[in-house]
Amino acid sequence: MWVFLATEVMVFGALFTGYTVYRLNYSPSFEAASAKLNLPIGAINTIVLLTSSLTMAMAVAYARLGHRRAITLCLVATALLGALFLGLKAVEYYIDYREHLVPGLAFDPAEWTAEGVQPGKVQLFLMFYYVMTGLHAVHLIVGITIIGVLASLASRGRFIAQYNAPVEMWGLYWHFVDIVWIFLLPLLYLIGVRTSWH
Repeated sequence: MWVFLATEVMVFGALFTGYTVYRLNYSPSFEAASAKLNLPIGAINTIVLLTSSLTMAMAVAYARLGHRRAITLCLVATALLGALFLGLKAVEYYIDYREHLVPGLAFDPAEWTAEGVQPGKVQLFLMFYYVMTGLHAVHLIVGITIIGVLASLASRGRFIAQYNAPVEMWGLYWHFVDIVWIFLLPLLYLIGVRTSWH
């Protein structure tokens, strides 16, 4: 799992590096686009994921103790919180579409020209936004699926104090997905806060 997570760090690291280079070069356009993102949903989703990290950590702790019912409940709670995150993200994507923030599907260059920023650079920011949040969502779907399987196994008593490696291993994966979001929030949502206050 550690080796796998190292490869994932390289994937997201490449995206973060590319984003940072363009962000430094096209700050006004990136900040203007960021200001249009739905920060309240992003903030709520951050709380949802941090809570899911807590329930996952509790599942690992209970797995070490061999408490079957507690492991199952914590894993189910983790999966449900992950599903809630995805549901809120879907709502956010719909709002983005309605507000013409989707390059190629719903985007009005004239709106951005009127604001004094270059539409092409705004679209670049939005592409980074969809690629990074979309990739994060895919990882979350994988995590929810695996945790659902673990919850089913836990309910049947498959994990005991002497054997709980799968819960610990996928706990690492879940925490990694949460940490990625902690980086995505300021990179994508918060750079436009200063712009929106002016």
